[in-house]
Amino acid sequence: MSYCLNPTCIHPENLASSRRCNSCGSPLLLRDRYRVIKPLGQGGFGATFLAQDEVLPGQPCCVIKQLRPSGTAPHILQMAGELFEREAKTLGKIGNHPQIPRLLDYFEDRQQFYLVQEYISGSTLQQEVKQKGVYTEHGVRQFLSEILPLLKYIHERKVIHRDIKPANLIRRTQDGRLVLIDFGAVKDQVSQAAGNQSGHTALTAYAIGTPGFAPPEQMAMRPVYASDIYALGVTCIYLLTAKTPKDLEYNPTTGDMLWEHLVNISEHLTKVLKKMLEVSVRNRYHSAMEVLGALDIEPYLNSLSEGLLVQNSQRPDNSTSWNSNSTANRNENVAKIAAAIRARRAKGGESVGLGMGRTQHGEIVSKATSLATSNSNGSHLERKLDAQTLLAAYSKGRRDFASYNLSLLSLVGVDLSETNFNSAQLRKTNLHGSNLNKSDFGRASLVDANLRDTNLTKAYFSNADLAGADLRGADLSHAYLSNANLRGANLCGANLTGAKVTEEQLSVAKTNWLTIRPNGKRGLL
Repeated sequence: MSYCLNPTCIHPENLASSRRCNSCGSPLLLRDRYRVIKPLGQGGFGATFLAQDEVLPGQPCCVIKQLRPSGTAPHILQMAGELFEREAKTLGKIGNHPQIPRLLDYFEDRQQFYLVQEYISGSTLQQEVKQKGVYTEHGVRQFLSEILPLLKYIHERKVIHRDIKPANLIRRTQDGRLVLIDFGAVKDQVSQAAGNQSGHTALTAYAIGTPGFAPPEQMAMRPVYASDIYALGVTCIYLLTAKTPKDLEYNPTTGDMLWEHLVNISEHLTKVLKKMLEVSVRNRYHSAMEVLGALDIEPYLNSLSEGLLVQNSQRPDNSTSWNSNSTANRNENVAKIAAAIRARRAKGGESVGLGMGRTQHGEIVSKATSLATSNSNGSHLERKLDAQTLLAAYSKGRRDFASYNLSLLSLVGVDLSETNFNSAQLRKTNLHGSNLNKSDFGRASLVDANLRDTNLTKAYFSNADLAGADLRGADLSHAYLSNANLRGANLCGANLTGAKVTEEQLSVAKTNWLTIRPNGKRGLL
């Protein structure tokens, strides 16, 4: 189908082959390349559409947002234009992140303004909850561990999103990662001086945001970074209860949301969420790092000193990087750190966080290890794990090993599916025959790694370095290899069916007649 973008068109649906709208006569090929397929939705000032780029090979999908204010008052038109331009500039500035849609184009056509974005295939968290039910505590912790680092990235670039909610978070089908969309309400000139019941983003002369998700200071036109923390907290309540803010009760005196009686979660997570949802900015977490710190350390002080680090008796015979003495010392140091933090808390001091990441025990262990191996000047040594510690942490539920040094490890035939290895070092690591289904290797170094006969279906390799990697017989079906370096990589017999990879990338790799190409055909490339 071809969909007409003329806002006044009465019958915008047309045949896919049509060049002009049968109803109003408007051209259907936008800028001589984009063919709109169907509408996706409409917010306060922009309507979004699914389209195909007919200029690029394969006619990939994209999202087109058209400036279409909901009102005609002068201040509405002015604000809509400013926000539309700001969204384009913001995406251009921060869009180089795997959890933010890339800006592809921004232009004016026939007196209409358009913004073209990367299409993110998947379901929103709102749809996910409606289809699969509410989250468990573990699911919410996992959600926060993935979104808070993204929020930190955005805030470090002096951007406040101002419209975080379940409908603006998509779980990407390709790799299962969460993507934050709709930067139409962003504020990129940030001042840290804080000063309707629908589910739609409000666009008025007074406030921008979604009522119930936006905190009081944002609705009073004084958004700060902590405003996004509040919205993230409300999103967590939705994930736990499937109730939107309008379905919840509030304390008439304080304005606090009343939700604790609806959930079954630990006292610790309750405490963290309550602080995220403080009506007063002064009492709320001020940054994503503060929330990450609170989630990481507080509930696990006892566990840190009770041997979650791998004990000496567990040392594998084939481990070449194990040092039993240093491990014992680290265990002792971690116990001392935990004791010091307890003492500080007993005196009323603030809790100490050990950095970003998931909150499963294995993740906390690694942060504690990193802290315990600091040098005398307080700077951290390189984060490196041996094979046994890596597998022990994975067995305890940890799935995030981003930016770790895992080079030269022997991990033959192991199960590390759906794991985050983003920006990790895996040079010459032996993963022969392992299960790495849906794992994230974005920006990771896999130079000369052994990935022979490995299950890499739906794995994410955007901007990864696979130079010289042995991928013979590997299953790379539906893998995302955009901008990955495949120079010298051995793809003989590899299955690339449905993989996102270009002919140019494959031309510098080794292939043979057993290689299955992205189109499903077998043969040399």
